[in-house]
Amino acid sequence: MPLPESILRAQWNDLDLRVVAGEWPSGVHGELFISAPVVDPRLTFQLFGFGAMARISLQPGTFDAPPDRFALRVRTIDTPVQRLHDLVPDAFHGALLGLESPFGHSNMVNTAPMTWGGRLFATWDVGRPVEVDPVSLGFLGEVGSAASWGGDSFGHRTLLPQVFSTAHPIVDPERQCMWTVKLGLGAKGLEPTVVRYEGDGTEVRTWRLPGAAVLGSMHTISQTEHWLVLADSGNFKADFGEIMGGPRTSQIDDEVPVYFVRKDVLEATPDGGEVPYERAVFGPTTGHYYANWDDRDGVRVLFEHMDRTDLAYRLFADDVDAHGHRLNPAYAGMYQMAMSAQTVSEVLFRPGIDDRGRTDTSFRDDWTWNLQLSAMDWSPEGRRAPTHHHVVFQGRRPGAMAQRVLDVYAGRIDPAETAAAEQRASLATFTRGEVRLHDRWEFPSEGDFPSSPIFVPRQGGVAGGGEGWVIVPVLSDDGFRVECFDAAHVGRGPVGVLAGPNREQVPFMLHSIWMAEARPAPAVQRLHFADDVDGEALAALPDELRGAALQVAAELV
Repeated sequence: MPLPESILRAQWNDLDLRVVAGEWPSGVHGELFISAPVVDPRLTFQLFGFGAMARISLQPGTFDAPPDRFALRVRTIDTPVQRLHDLVPDAFHGALLGLESPFGHSNMVNTAPMTWGGRLFATWDVGRPVEVDPVSLGFLGEVGSAASWGGDSFGHRTLLPQVFSTAHPIVDPERQCMWTVKLGLGAKGLEPTVVRYEGDGTEVRTWRLPGAAVLGSMHTISQTEHWLVLADSGNFKADFGEIMGGPRTSQIDDEVPVYFVRKDVLEATPDGGEVPYERAVFGPTTGHYYANWDDRDGVRVLFEHMDRTDLAYRLFADDVDAHGHRLNPAYAGMYQMAMSAQTVSEVLFRPGIDDRGRTDTSFRDDWTWNLQLSAMDWSPEGRRAPTHHHVVFQGRRPGAMAQRVLDVYAGRIDPAETAAAEQRASLATFTRGEVRLHDRWEFPSEGDFPSSPIFVPRQGGVAGGGEGWVIVPVLSDDGFRVECFDAAHVGRGPVGVLAGPNREQVPFMLHSIWMAEARPAPAVQRLHFADDVDGEALAALPDELRGAALQVAAELV
């Protein structure tokens, strides 16, 4: 049982969860938001379905749930492209990076929720962030006009431009702005552009980093007090042979670049200008990393490395797994699971002095396979003085590794490790500053597939991630559940567990975030779809599709 078979076939539905084990602590409060791709049979890669936003209330009796039940409410985000799809579904077809149509490329916004001052955003690596109402879960607007972003990343002119961005923008607590990034086609690869959104209005500000190059994606960006940190994720590289219809043969690199840009230099440079930056390298590659706010002794970054995790390889129904068995067809469309154990490290960079980071401390063990998701104290106080970092490792999963991909990586992996026994998932807590294992819980079944955890602070407690609770959604064919751990002692196991009344299953999900309270979104100036429409691209559409676009534009005012 390498993975739950239900992750790519279950459907999202509203549920009222109940306590099924232990006691749910009365101090746990707020809302858990989860981003997830909707399962779509037209897609060969199920990471790229339309985005759904789920909200799980961490106190009972809210959002029409009975007094002893916890409301799980979910909605497919009704973006302009999702509304166009509802009107003319036959115009859309599955492609390498989601759904495509004569309208252009779909913004699936399915990867990560983000909160900012009580507001909620949904993100994706291949589209602009969108704002979602925390209560209704309805679409409110895309962040910044396409024109202010600089248009399509590849220079195409369509109703729906393709904007390569990051799934993890950041909010600057001092400047009260959102920093994000756009990747556009450059001479050496994808060239990053820094993007700043002030929180209202229809425009963003941009600055180019000429000569900087990214060969994968920029799945995360981070920040210190004075620097933005922009790293090549490296775990999802373009393969031009695959783009042209051939088999995928590319491999991820051992080292990738990271760029450092001073915030004050950005602010002193006119909008649209070019800014200098410092470059260094690090490895192994990673999807997620978090810089310390204090940069007086350099830029210190916690890296959740994804050693030998190539997310661009998807599983096919006719694949053979690492054990030599026919792949379970239920996993077709899932990504290739990690082909080695993963590393957590803290690396110190000195921008402008050294061209390579210095690894001060790291952790890796035989059980640290498939690191992809974590929880921390995201409060300004917690980011300034982090003490604990909570990480979900999804375990070694040879039944979800394709031998086809292992053959591509022959010589860079250990076949004895990839073909070893299935391994159960773990929730681990590391202390910050030395990346020492503080505590660990191993999930009881190989069929447990924990997803993105959140940290809920204890009211009145010390900030940093050690005083409060870690909440973990767990996917299983035996039914979806939500487990609550004491953040100081996760190794003692969950103190309370929520589940549906009939062992309901839910599909694959990605990142999550905690919000102290769900209130209706504030009234600010937002972009209207009608104001973003390129008249020339609209005129080029057939009558039926142009009529659908005009209808959606009239609805979203």
